[in-house]
Amino acid sequence: MIHIDSLSKSYGKSLILENISVDIPNNKITGLIGPSGTGKTTLIKCLMGMEKYDSGKIEIQNQTVPDRKILNSIGYMAQSDSLYNDLTGFENINFFSNMYSTKISRESIQNTLKLVQLDDDRDKLVSHYSGGMKRRLSLAIALINQPEYLILDEPTVGIDPVLKLSIWEQLHTLSKTRTLLITTHIMDEAMKCDHLLLMKNKKIAVSGTPSEILEAYHAEDIDHVFLKLEAEENENVRPD
Repeated sequence: MIHIDSLSKSYGKSLILENISVDIPNNKITGLIGPSGTGKTTLIKCLMGMEKYDSGKIEIQNQTVPDRKILNSIGYMAQSDSLYNDLTGFENINFFSNMYSTKISRESIQNTLKLVQLDDDRDKLVSHYSGGMKRRLSLAIALINQPEYLILDEPTVGIDPVLKLSIWEQLHTLSKTRTLLITTHIMDEAMKCDHLLLMKNKKIAVSGTPSEILEAYHAEDIDHVFLKLEAEENENVRPD
């Protein structure tokens, strides 16, 4: 389990995360959703040890983050692709696989490329890849080490609908043995998650299964939940 306790983070005088406490359950897909600028990517960077938080605590496998010992157990896909355009798809994934302490076989690399439907384009330079192909290659790199934890920041942006469905089927298969945290702006994808964390105003405003959240707010979809949260906030700040 990923355990977050009283986490706060600021950039200068700007508060980005405020006193966040939440547990991310094992062997489930947890969706982290919310408006742009609400702190989702900053929270993920804190989880990865890429950003130093001001106060609070993050624990993964009972180890306090940041801790280099647990990095090999985490697969991370950033919001923007960090790929080498002058290498082929296969060379990119082979390069990143060599960073792990455990040797990853050529067969495993090929199977991972097949999973994201890039096996036929493995020898093409990444500079010739489309945006969607680059996202799929980034996902393959996150998966190559078969990590226990997958943290994916908007993994399906720019991917066509048919492949998107295939990737979500695979994510659900992976969640039987792995813990996944996924950010998305797509509300249909949020409904595919086992558990949701709704971020608003630097905090986790609501958490629970999609059905629990919809029932609690008498809403037909997650967009309406956010509208009701906004209405509640405006009501609370209205002067007497």
